[in-house]
Amino acid sequence: MRQVIATDTAPKAIGPYSQAVRSAGLLFLAGQIPLDPATGQLVEGDIAKQTERVLENIKSILAAAGSSLDRVVKTTVFLKDINDFAAMNEVYGRYFGQNPPARSTVEAARLPRDARVEIDAIALA
Repeated sequence: MRQVIATDTAPKAIGPYSQAVRSAGLLFLAGQIPLDPATGQLVEGDIAKQTERVLENIKSILAAAGSSLDRVVKTTVFLKDINDFAAMNEVYGRYFGQNPPARSTVEAARLPRDARVEIDAIALA
């Protein structure tokens, strides 16, 4: 079974992909960049502000699927500049304080819409 998850409380997909897909008891979230769901525009600001917007978008998609941040088992963080790691990590830690998920973090040469951060997630449905 495969179910597509979509919500207006997170940015609409900017390509041929779903915000999330539920399958086999898991939720697979597409990478989220710091888009404001109301305007579809990239949130301006430093890495902390952009990371916060990304995590709020992830939180909204999870809620639409009946899940939450505490059910996330794995994330991948893509940074435009690995020197932003500490500031991103501080914000990330506020969202995933107790028993955080497994995580990979990599530097990417370029992210969609020239965002500074993109995060994808896998969660329990």
